[in-house]
Amino acid sequence: MNDVWIIDACRTPRGIGKQGKGALAELHPQQLGATVLKALTERNTLDTAAIDDVIWGTNSQMGTQSGDLGRMSALAAGYSPKAGGITINRFCGSGLSAVNLAAASIMAGFEQLMVAGGTEMMSLFPGFSNDQSPLVDRGNLVLRNLHPQSHQGVSADAIATLEGIDREALDELAYQSQQRTAHAVANGYFTQSLIPVYDKQGKLLLDKDEYPRPQTSRESLAELNAAFTLLADHALDDQGTTYRSLILQKYPDLKIRHVHHAGNSSGVVDGAAAVLLSSPDYASAHGLKPRARIIAAANAGDNPTLMLNAPGLAIRKVLQQAGLSVADIDLFEINEAFAVVVEKCIRDLKLDRDKVNVNGGAIALGHPIGATGAVLVGTLVDELERRGLQRGLVTMCTAGGMAPALIIERV
Repeated sequence: MNDVWIIDACRTPRGIGKQGKGALAELHPQQLGATVLKALTERNTLDTAAIDDVIWGTNSQMGTQSGDLGRMSALAAGYSPKAGGITINRFCGSGLSAVNLAAASIMAGFEQLMVAGGTEMMSLFPGFSNDQSPLVDRGNLVLRNLHPQSHQGVSADAIATLEGIDREALDELAYQSQQRTAHAVANGYFTQSLIPVYDKQGKLLLDKDEYPRPQTSRESLAELNAAFTLLADHALDDQGTTYRSLILQKYPDLKIRHVHHAGNSSGVVDGAAAVLLSSPDYASAHGLKPRARIIAAANAGDNPTLMLNAPGLAIRKVLQQAGLSVADIDLFEINEAFAVVVEKCIRDLKLDRDKVNVNGGAIALGHPIGATGAVLVGTLVDELERRGLQRGLVTMCTAGGMAPALIIERV
């Protein structure tokens, strides 16, 4: 198999994902994606006609985010029509799976120069995680009976209950996320990858992450009400199906303790990110300098009802593929969809907390669903370089009980 080099990675700042509040909320998703795609070409002096394909992740492929957002964003960025584009959906893992698939194409020798990434404007779909969720399986009782799938937040609370992880531990992880993000921002750790976003008239909309709350304290987290208590018993149909009852179909004796809230769950934001990948032959012939190479990639599937437990399996799987152990990884980026996801991985795999999400995560910065995986790849490359370290691993939970994973190594 061919080697795959990461040449560059960039992202937009993450804007608050609410209409009327977020700096990016009025932007068209194609323009947001085009921002990072254009930046990659300018930063690396690319001939876009040489780009074999753009693989793009987007979760909510509706309205202005539908219609192959990857291809349309590339055209909006001024790419040559010769550069193709495809849009994929692995829920929260879409952006990371886009990177993995692009890498696989180069490894196989099918392609030489690829761009991968994703866009998500969560401000477009404020109710998507509730009544509009496809996970409720309306009209498909066959699937519901086989694999009842609840709301992600209720599943997170169910996992914490089953694992005996208390709210204090989750709040502490959330507090550390905010503190680490505040330190990273203050010291400019994100500036290398951040691309400012402008509107069509050239007015600056956003040049720094909008979501972090550096003033967060342990005391303020403790005062927040659990977010999913009422939602768990929200009636989804005339038969009285609730998010709680979907979990109880598989775990009938479970007394769910509601421990997640706005402060220890990922933020709702808008954002986009892109990663430039190349074969060594193409990069050497065109003066592109590698920053990292891809060691291994994997996907893991797990219980769809609990939904969020696959990252631990994905870490084990990708390490086995690479012939490495936990001790061989210098930094981990495990997406903070909910605090319990990261906390369970740390406990199950006995990870060093000082190696996990060292600049904070989605609890502090937000989780633009289809883009987050690509964001984390860039974050990891930047931090490995800054610290002079060698290897890093990225993984994240997704709806449906899945998790992609990726191991990279500095060149």
